[in-house]
Amino acid sequence: MNDDHPTARALDAGDRDSSAPGHALTIADVLALPVLAAGQPQVVTGVTHLDRPVRWVHITELTDPASFLKGGELVLTTGMPLPDDTTGVRRYVDELAGIGAAALVIELVRRYHRPPDALVHACRARGLPLITLAKDVNFLEVTQVVHALILGNQAEAMRRTQRIHEAFTALTLRGAGTEDVVRAAADMSGRTVVLENMVHQALICEPSGTTLEEALTDWEQRSRATPPGDRTDLRGPEGWLTAPVEYQGERWGRVAMLPAPTDKTFGPEHITVLERTAMALTVARLIHSTPWERIAHRNALRDLVEQRHRSPQDALARLTALGLPTENSRFLAVVVDLPAADTTAQPEIRLSQELRTTGIPALVGELAPARLGALLALGPSHPWRPTVEQLSRAMLDLVPQAVVSVGTEVDDLTDAPRSFHQATRVAEATPPDQPLPQGRSFHELTDVGLRRLLYALRQDTRIQDYTERQLGRLIDHDTRHGTDLLTTLRHYLDAAGNKTSAARRGGLSRETFYQRLRTIERLLGCDFESGEQRTALHVALTALDVLRVR
Repeated sequence: MNDDHPTARALDAGDRDSSAPGHALTIADVLALPVLAAGQPQVVTGVTHLDRPVRWVHITELTDPASFLKGGELVLTTGMPLPDDTTGVRRYVDELAGIGAAALVIELVRRYHRPPDALVHACRARGLPLITLAKDVNFLEVTQVVHALILGNQAEAMRRTQRIHEAFTALTLRGAGTEDVVRAAADMSGRTVVLENMVHQALICEPSGTTLEEALTDWEQRSRATPPGDRTDLRGPEGWLTAPVEYQGERWGRVAMLPAPTDKTFGPEHITVLERTAMALTVARLIHSTPWERIAHRNALRDLVEQRHRSPQDALARLTALGLPTENSRFLAVVVDLPAADTTAQPEIRLSQELRTTGIPALVGELAPARLGALLALGPSHPWRPTVEQLSRAMLDLVPQAVVSVGTEVDDLTDAPRSFHQATRVAEATPPDQPLPQGRSFHELTDVGLRRLLYALRQDTRIQDYTERQLGRLIDHDTRHGTDLLTTLRHYLDAAGNKTSAARRGGLSRETFYQRLRTIERLLGCDFESGEQRTALHVALTALDVLRVR
């Protein structure tokens, strides 16, 4: 588009929708209105400024119209009052540009049939958009239409602002948490909203029109390039809209609204949303005692374990923005199961504190009731066992009945969920008061043998049905007759089929022991000479033991 040509830009009436809710009326919008489009408007200068807002329309045939303007007006003229000399034209334009007029529209019907060169040069020099009309236009009708739109937009803007205030008031009154507030801000603004702490860690991000990866990649670097401020304002090279979150002089962080990919501008409503967001976050922090960082770690871990991120890149960007080193790191999941009656609050704090003493970066949070999780980011040469041992002993000192389990070490963050699932399986396969392996205070995958595997599966009805089919008739016989053949079977299987050793264990004579074995074979319909059948009964006895654990 050539701004130097008098007919540089002909506007189509369908270019812009000036009636769109919340849309500030611009020069382009006004020129696209049928009432002006009928005059065949041509943009002569200032084509790059057609997005300027139009505050009002002013019709003038004065040589000094600027004295009646306040700025933002679209000035309409037939050209009759324009001075004949170049100096006078330049002064006319200088005064309009100086007061901040939005644009000058001149009708080429009465005095002129092409815009004077002096006027074109003066408007171009001052960056004032100059628009010509090739046909006669009813200026009064133009003012009526435009003013109605402007007033209608103002009324609608007031209604939307009122709805924003009402929405945040409702959030505050129902005690909404930090995540609820940030989510509401993103929904109302249609922009990505991020809450960060004082060390530029992105704690909560609600993307809108973008992904977590796009919003949070290199977050700390970008955030540090965006200077802090004491009020809501545009800041930094990316043009973030930011507001501090503070109370009585103590600053806790800031909330940032990021430009949309297709629209880098912010309007008054965006400012209102962000200001109310900062206020609501302050109230939420005062009401809810859980620190922001704990909430952020907890939610990030849950989303990672349950693989709720849209992509591995989103997960990587989110955890990096939280301060977890994701490059050149190895990852290990630690799960801490607590007695059901215990709260996780104090152990969670203790686990975080203990990790800080190790110098190992980690995320810590509650994965489920009575279950804590920690994701450790280990350096290339840092062994994990001493660290986990330290954490385990700290947990056992605080809660002696706690069970600490670990998964396997992984080299890629995308494999971290697998490490958590392994640690969880170990925890679920660990009965209460399970003896700890010698020399360590935590459990790992290699500890899970037959007994612990069956314990983990104890609520599966197939295990229960198998146990009953294998041993039910023997248990029923003992119950009816007051015998203890089940113990005899146990001694026999524990002795690996050695009848002499088994009889000695049971304190029975060999003849009595043999007789009982024959009774058991008859009741169960089995043959003890079959190693497969002895194995099946051994599994059933082990399952019975874990099913009877309380």
